[in-house]
Amino acid sequence: MSGPASEQDIQNLFTEMESRMTKSIDSMKHNVNSLRTGRATPSLLDSVKVESYGTFTSINQVGNVSAPEPRLLVVQVWDKGLAKSVEKAIRDSDLGLNPSADGSIIRVPIPDLTEERRKELVKKASEYCESAKISVRNIRRDTIDSFKKMEKDKSISEDQLKNLSEKIQKTTDIYTKKADEILDTKSKEIMKV
Repeated sequence: MSGPASEQDIQNLFTEMESRMTKSIDSMKHNVNSLRTGRATPSLLDSVKVESYGTFTSINQVGNVSAPEPRLLVVQVWDKGLAKSVEKAIRDSDLGLNPSADGSIIRVPIPDLTEERRKELVKKASEYCESAKISVRNIRRDTIDSFKKMEKDKSISEDQLKNLSEKIQKTTDIYTKKADEILDTKSKEIMKV
């Protein structure tokens, strides 16, 4: 790049940074939401893959998942021939669930969580949070490196670099705080008996 950087170039880097940070937080949110709390939620089975005609697909691709009661999930399988595969996939998952099939309907009672299991789940949620924060910090570093290169190429001034770095840090702090808030909410939800 020759000559001064345009406002648009600077804005594009910020937009890309925020987009990547948002994706990191969304990914964490998705992972955290798939952790089991004491309540039945259809997203609980998102991580379960079912063998369907030689390929592995998500349960929501082979049936309808609903939570008609706080402690019960029901999977209405569209192809009755897959009911046993769905039941087996849920049983073999690391969710600790014991489904029972009745034709094309699979009932999945959600047992109470033990204190030990609750702590394991909070620990797992913390790992997802830490991973998201590391990702956000890496994105911060990449963006600052891009601006340092612009400063080295004399596209932006040293003062601009300093101001941009401060703005990047403020944005990073916002996304880090979002990760902590998601973790805090989920931890309370998991530990609530």
